[in-house]
Amino acid sequence: MFRKILIANRGEIACRIIETAHKLGIRCVAVYSEADANARHVNMADEAFLLGPAPSKDSYLKADKILEIAKASGAEAIHPGYGFLSENAEFAKACGQQNIVFIGPPVAAIEAMGSKSAAKDIMAKAGVPLVPGYHGDNQDPAFLAKEADNVGYPLLLKAAYGGGGKGMRVVWKSEEFADALASAKREAMAGFGNDKMLMERYLTKPRHIEIQVFADNHGNAVYLAERDCSIQRRHQKVIEEAPAPNFTEAQRQSMGEAAVKAAQAIDYRGAGTVEFLFDEDGSFYFMEMNTRLQVEHPVTEMITGQDLVKWQLLVAANQPLPLEQTEVSIHGHAIEVRVYAEDPDNDFLPATGKLTYLRQPEASRFVRVDSGVVENDEISPYYDPMIAKLIVWDEDRDRAISRMLRALDDYRIAGVTTNLSFLTSLVEHPAFVAAELDTNFIEHHQDTLFAPATKENNQALVLAALYILETQKQPPAAQEPFSPWQFSHGWRLNEQPMQQLTLQHQDHSHSLQLEQLQDAVLVQLDGQQLRCHVRLQGDELIATLGEHKTRVRISQYQDTISVFIRHHRYDFSYQTELHTDTDMVEDSGSLTAPMNGTIVAVLVEAGQHVKAGQTLVVMEAMKMEYSIKASIDATVKEVFFQAGDLVQDGAELVELATEES
Repeated sequence: MFRKILIANRGEIACRIIETAHKLGIRCVAVYSEADANARHVNMADEAFLLGPAPSKDSYLKADKILEIAKASGAEAIHPGYGFLSENAEFAKACGQQNIVFIGPPVAAIEAMGSKSAAKDIMAKAGVPLVPGYHGDNQDPAFLAKEADNVGYPLLLKAAYGGGGKGMRVVWKSEEFADALASAKREAMAGFGNDKMLMERYLTKPRHIEIQVFADNHGNAVYLAERDCSIQRRHQKVIEEAPAPNFTEAQRQSMGEAAVKAAQAIDYRGAGTVEFLFDEDGSFYFMEMNTRLQVEHPVTEMITGQDLVKWQLLVAANQPLPLEQTEVSIHGHAIEVRVYAEDPDNDFLPATGKLTYLRQPEASRFVRVDSGVVENDEISPYYDPMIAKLIVWDEDRDRAISRMLRALDDYRIAGVTTNLSFLTSLVEHPAFVAAELDTNFIEHHQDTLFAPATKENNQALVLAALYILETQKQPPAAQEPFSPWQFSHGWRLNEQPMQQLTLQHQDHSHSLQLEQLQDAVLVQLDGQQLRCHVRLQGDELIATLGEHKTRVRISQYQDTISVFIRHHRYDFSYQTELHTDTDMVEDSGSLTAPMNGTIVAVLVEAGQHVKAGQTLVVMEAMKMEYSIKASIDATVKEVFFQAGDLVQDGAELVELATEES
């Protein structure tokens, strides 16, 4: 076994690898960018080396620098994790040339599966079923349009060298093909340096089922059951579970054997995932093979009792697989959700900011959190905005769903917008509970999943006010602790303490009057009076509101109070005076950047007439492409940026003028 390895990655997967390596007595070398100098994976490792500035191209994608560090530190092997260099054949080849073990498959296997079109050809020859489509080299737009008509609509455009939903578009009719092709090619080139596209028939209600495979250098190959990854947004997985619901043992064996056949067709080694589309009639089709460990591997570990990172290390060290196929067994049910800094109500736009408050569910044999962040870390625009993976296990699917809902309630984050409430809506949705799954689940249930923005909640409002009152009872440090003149909770000589508070929630302000009695607090809100009892213990507020006793967690950062009630977070700001600047009303004729990013394309120029809904600017942020569209019919007055420019959140991109203006 290795004595020392280097982990060429960051975040939760780097932490995950370090945990297993340390259990095996292996020393770990971390690498980091300037943005990650104090990251969790850096602090967990035995030693760490700076790669360069924050952008991936200047740090985690610097293959030569990573190899130099590996040699200098005495690392015998490199684990690439997933993403970054994990499926880079040139990097794997360079490792071999430097006599460093690449903890992954052979170079030839990476190359074979690196092109989705070439992979389809290999699978066809191996007898693995394929979805009808075009996977050839002719990339002339006119030719592709003709082939698209032959395949039939709807069809799916996919980057041949891509993954993670990038460079992928669903095209519903021929009139949409040209624009979809151009957009997908741009995104593929930006993300993977290659804009070759393939296309295939788009199944309208498929499930996404994948098989975990492993192979060693001694002729052994096994599959470790399946995962259902059908719940997706933008072709990226949101919920994964194992085993797949309503999936028979015969189907598991049939798909598992096809997956092993796919791995053997390319002389595979190590961990791999063969992904299939599973149709309503029980037929399945090869989609792609990922030549690395998957983000969702923990659900497989939970039902098999195996450590897949340990398996990777064993295979890379030329040892045989720990189990034969007949020894692989599964027990119970596991579900994983991906906790992201993003706004589901705003088309899942990634969010950035500081994790001012972070409380995770307590780990146990039922609950696991794989995370690469700690409280006060920054979610930056440079990397994928995943905060953590939350995984639960129980004896059956119903119990696992209950475990997940409780764990989501116990997951509390402030400082950035997250998808925690949306995840709860998904997991408790009747269709999910009934296992009515397909890859369009979110679109099919959009009306019920996307509730209006968090409604006003008087309970949360009262709790925030009581919290402020309790914190004000604590006298400032170095002052006379028993002097009434040091308190700011409304103490008055010979009168009951009285305080007026104004709290702002979203766009609304609310005034409350709090009267401190000897054994209670009277709260006046909207003409109603409520008698309350309250006690603050750390960040837990124990309150009795009338006849209702409750316990909630509350955090404060600067002048913002966050109240956590189940999976909802209610943010309130409070100031002694509220200022409204009427001069700062945004001009309806301007378009601004929704977040930090890079301008990919500017599709208009000054003086040009545009229609409402027309794309004016395309920008890229957090490895995804976003179209900035005109909201009105207008004339372009001025364009402020050009392709390649970096822009800040809120920067004005284009100014429009209408006849009225």
